[in-house]
Amino acid sequence: MKIGINTLLWSGGFGEADFPLLGRIKSWGFDLVEISRFDFDGFPAARVRRAVEDEGLSCNFCSALTGDLSMVGPEPGRALDFLRRGIEVAAELGAPVFSGPYCAPVGYLPGRRRTDAEWNQAVEYLRRLGPVLDGHGVSLAVEALNRFETFFLNTAADSKRLVDEVGHPRIGILFDTFHANIEEKHVAAAVPLLGSRIKNVHTCENDRGIPGTGHVPWTELFSALRGIGYEGSVVIESFGSTIPEIAAAACIWRDLAPDAETLAREGQVFLRAAVDQGRLR
Repeated sequence: MKIGINTLLWSGGFGEADFPLLGRIKSWGFDLVEISRFDFDGFPAARVRRAVEDEGLSCNFCSALTGDLSMVGPEPGRALDFLRRGIEVAAELGAPVFSGPYCAPVGYLPGRRRTDAEWNQAVEYLRRLGPVLDGHGVSLAVEALNRFETFFLNTAADSKRLVDEVGHPRIGILFDTFHANIEEKHVAAAVPLLGSRIKNVHTCENDRGIPGTGHVPWTELFSALRGIGYEGSVVIESFGSTIPEIAAAACIWRDLAPDAETLAREGQVFLRAAVDQGRLR
């Protein structure tokens, strides 16, 4: 497993001004940086790739459907075009995985359960991404969010059903410990249920803070990941309280650590112990 960190801890839209961050991420012991962007216009993917590679890091790419972009709404073609472009950018970055909540827009809560028609539409339009993914050598990792952030996809069981109905080997699941801690009866039990469908893992504590400082069952979680032979990325995803748009979207109303560097460094040490040594200190 590769230990990574998502750039949302520092920036709402990673760009060239953030390049100095890459050397620091490498110096803190990370193997991988997960670049996050919510728009792709003017994004210098080739230059970002060179900067990442120059620091000896690997790269993932991460985004989300926001606003009125929706695979389950009245204009799914717009969301489909957005994701097609995201896949192209991931390939330009050299990122093997493009991760995020890619069915309904984050924060859209219509006050009812999803319908069968919405479900079938999501399956249909995700299937249309298969040839694009094959053509660019990229996998899509669809994320389930907790019930307070989406009405559409919340649990591992529903994630498994969605991916199985889509039926494409490059379309799998982003498993996130924060959302699973809210929605699953047993966080670690979701891992063997999803099995090889897991394409990426996001980690943070139950309060979005430093892994290892709360009540997420890390020992059981990593035992389960080893049990399915998972060899992908394990990425810290937390959010900077000083970035207004991110703090508002993720409801970050207090500091989750003394500073972003502390969250990154201490989180890396904890996860490294879990991955490299098969134990938690």
